Amino acid sequence: MCLERRRSGEEELSAAPPPVIVLVRPQLGENIGKAARAMLNFGLTELRLVAPRDGWPNPDAGPAASGADIVLAGAQVFDSVAEAVADCTHIYATTVRKRGVTKPVLTPEAAAKQVHATAGRSAYIFGPERSGLETDDVALAHSIVTVPINPQFGSLNLAQAVILLAYEWSKGVALASPPEVPLDPPADHGEMEQLIQHFIRDLDKTGYFFPADRTEATLRTLRTMLTKTGWSYNDIRMMHGIVTTLGKARKSARTAD
Repeated sequence: MCLERRRSGEEELSAAPPPVIVLVRPQLGENIGKAARAMLNFGLTELRLVAPRDGWPNPDAGPAASGADIVLAGAQVFDSVAEAVADCTHIYATTVRKRGVTKPVLTPEAAAKQVHATAGRSAYIFGPERSGLETDDVALAHSIVTVPINPQFGSLNLAQAVILLAYEWSKGVALASPPEVPLDPPADHGEMEQLIQHFIRDLDKTGYFFPADRTEATLRTLRTMLTKTGWSYNDIRMMHGIVTTLGKARKSARTAD
């Protein structure tokens, strides 16, 4: 992926290649598919699998990927973690701190910043769904990535872990922003005043303003409520129609009686 740097004075985009996602001994094809979907959501496409339990390709991966076929089609299979990351210059093990393994421990955000600052290829490695990475797997990494998480419930599934790291990485690249939906322009006060008077006329006909000595306070509350919502012209037209229709319904009910 070739990324251009922004012009001077703007935040620079990463020139480092995107990281690879390495799933170590994944157990379910469905989870591989969900991880692929999470990757493509945030612009990552290179998936590497280390000794998947049920072999590869796996028929359960495609439906779970929900259209992330480009990721699955390009997935590579390796016998060991060492082979899977042989071309990477920096390796991040996603796990809790392991006993006997002394490594820098980073948050996903800090790891993403390092990935963008690293000249070579980086890899995020994820362990099996049930047990996570083994100590020997973590020993191959340069850093450990741990998510600050609720200590009373620290269970993340594989796709959730992938999407957290992919999202943090995506902050440093130019991904397409969601299209902006233009908002209706706000109505001017004259239009709002007409609606307020419409409410007052119809409410007065129903005897709503009772007792009389509370009328002024009630009107003030009504006006405050209606003027703080930022109504558009379409909103006001619709509300006029609602008030008019309710008035007609009351007249019809009285006639029927």
